[in-house]
Amino acid sequence: MVKLFFIRLFSGTLKLSCLFIAVTGLNLLSGCASRDSDLKFGLKLYVSKTGNDNWSGKLQQPDKEKRDGPFATIEKARDVIRMLKATNKNPAGNILVEVGSGLYELPGTINLTSTDGGKDSLSQVIYRAEKGAMVRLSGGHSLTKWELVSDKKTLQKFSTEVGNKIYQTDLRRAGISDFGSPAGDGAELFFNDKPMSVSRYPNKGFIKITGLLNEDPIDVRGTKGDKVGKIRYDDQRIALWKNETDPWVHGYWFWDWSEQRHKIAKIDTQKRIIEVVPPYHNFGYRTGQWFYGFNLLSEIDEPGEYYIDRTKGILYFYPPSPIEKGDSYISMNKNCIEMNKVSYLTMQGIIIEGCRESAVNMEDCNHSILKGCTIRNMGGWAVVIKGGAQNGAQGCDIYNAGAGGIRIDAGDRKTLLPAACFADNNYIHHIARLKRVYNPGIDINGAGNRISHNLIAHVPHMAVGFLGNNHLIELNEIDDVCFESNDAGAIYTGRDWTMRGNIIRYNYLHNISGFEGKGCVGIYLDDGFSSADITGNIFNKVTRATMIGGGRDNKITNNIFVNCDPSIYVDARGLGWMKELTNSWIREANDKGTLSGINYNQPPYLTQYPKLATILNNEPAAPNGNIISHNICSGGMWDKNPKSGKSSIEKRALPYLTIADNIISLTSEVADSLTQSTIIANPQFVNEENPEQGKFQLNTNSPALTYGFMQIPFDKIGLYQNDNRASWPVPEK
Repeated sequence: MVKLFFIRLFSGTLKLSCLFIAVTGLNLLSGCASRDSDLKFGLKLYVSKTGNDNWSGKLQQPDKEKRDGPFATIEKARDVIRMLKATNKNPAGNILVEVGSGLYELPGTINLTSTDGGKDSLSQVIYRAEKGAMVRLSGGHSLTKWELVSDKKTLQKFSTEVGNKIYQTDLRRAGISDFGSPAGDGAELFFNDKPMSVSRYPNKGFIKITGLLNEDPIDVRGTKGDKVGKIRYDDQRIALWKNETDPWVHGYWFWDWSEQRHKIAKIDTQKRIIEVVPPYHNFGYRTGQWFYGFNLLSEIDEPGEYYIDRTKGILYFYPPSPIEKGDSYISMNKNCIEMNKVSYLTMQGIIIEGCRESAVNMEDCNHSILKGCTIRNMGGWAVVIKGGAQNGAQGCDIYNAGAGGIRIDAGDRKTLLPAACFADNNYIHHIARLKRVYNPGIDINGAGNRISHNLIAHVPHMAVGFLGNNHLIELNEIDDVCFESNDAGAIYTGRDWTMRGNIIRYNYLHNISGFEGKGCVGIYLDDGFSSADITGNIFNKVTRATMIGGGRDNKITNNIFVNCDPSIYVDARGLGWMKELTNSWIREANDKGTLSGINYNQPPYLTQYPKLATILNNEPAAPNGNIISHNICSGGMWDKNPKSGKSSIEKRALPYLTIADNIISLTSEVADSLTQSTIIANPQFVNEENPEQGKFQLNTNSPALTYGFMQIPFDKIGLYQNDNRASWPVPEK
């Protein structure tokens, strides 16, 4: 009966997966971009640094005798394609624009519209880097005129050890007058293809808030603070900031998952109080939280730091290597590429960099793909896909984004029409430089989108965020995320009963412990989120690996937990502190017949999610219908809170749960209340001392296999090699 129970449970997951595949038409393991060898071109145009926009663009190299050759700019190639279409001279077949090596500083955003793409898979438009070429599309402006700081008043602001190493350049003389704001949307300096750091203190880490004035006290379920932005400090170094012209602070002011940048209004060095300029932080301020100061000329004391005097237009810089041998530029353009209503267009093998906001925006596009591109050094998101269908980023390397990596918001939640947009085989790392929280490696919203085979690493907050219905998150590797926040999830979602049909399977999450080791969550279903299928994932050294925050109809099945503390967390918050919110959902359903604005008890929701239609008849606020079965826990804790020693499954939640046939190793700790629901046995990994080296596979005589556990395809998790990868092997993280 145990095996039969598991087969029925697991087949439900497979049926949902098959439905997802049938609806979206996606190849889940290998992406969906066309292979170059399959393409035939009706027209080839060329762009080169040695080109001329007065030429035909049909020759790859300049021909002096014919006075012809490649174009000088991508914009010219775009305009020629537009002209051909407008005069009905568009050639049959695909159009290729091949770009030669070099740095192309964009005078403005490249705008692509409905006239710039193809019409079907046999008549695409492809912008591609020449084979072996390094093509850089930059939204920045090169800086070439540097001189050592010589002004005595300015030199007095620096320590004697570094004063003779700091350079300056006049931005206005370089034609730059728009510097933006230190709030996170301003100009940035990049040197030798790396972002430099705005001068700050401390250079690493934070200063702690030591007290508040309590002018407007707040108390959030026992967590006390002050709404007014006046904070006490002990660090004597802050006194040096009093004479700064434009000092700022950046901090996690109340919660560990919410930050904000503030301009400093006043520093009282006698009472050691910093007062910030309103608007104050939404949640207020709390003793013990952390911040740092930045945009401080006097704090240039480490190689790589810089400061922009926005009044004088002077940029001061302490270069990390000889400035005369390096390349430097400042971000200028808002975006690099804007695509609106573009169909069947591919950008391939190109480096896109140096803008202040998002590098690539796609809005209401179809079948448009970024393939094998490197997207780096921007102030906002790397890629934003909004609306449309079957758009995606595949095989890209994304790093040093000021905000998140890839954001997809597509598909119709009301009709459940899938968008089939995707983020596949991308290496996303060292992002959210400026906007630290809720700017994940990949974020999806809407209906029917896919996140697969990505490697996401070194992100201060979430790796993946998702909202919506029928998304598939599979075969991703997530490493070292949430390192600057707590009460956060590597894969996070929350606050909706209607966002159903989501599958999270075959992902590998490891080395995730939160800021200062205080703990965070691997897969976090927050505040009543329901009907997620968490199946076949591997958690290795993850604090609170899975969390059901009061939601319903979720499944945690066939997962492996190694050295997690704890592996499982479930509460009944809808019956407790979240009762007011759940009651508001119930009132909406009774008064308007909707939940979150969705006709939840009518097709297509009635057809796809029949349990949702009757939710009001079945204790809607209770964590009903959750299933936790056929998981493996090795080392660490199964359901035990490492701090209190009590069960990490709330007693009020227990009667609503189905917990069965979980294999818990002899080395794992189990709360007394659940011993009857577990099987204490050695799961027998191929490599028991280091399961990762054995690819988390089980020996054939493992008791877990006897009880119905299915081996996880570890070899298929993460990046894969093909012609569309921006790099292979990928560089060290």
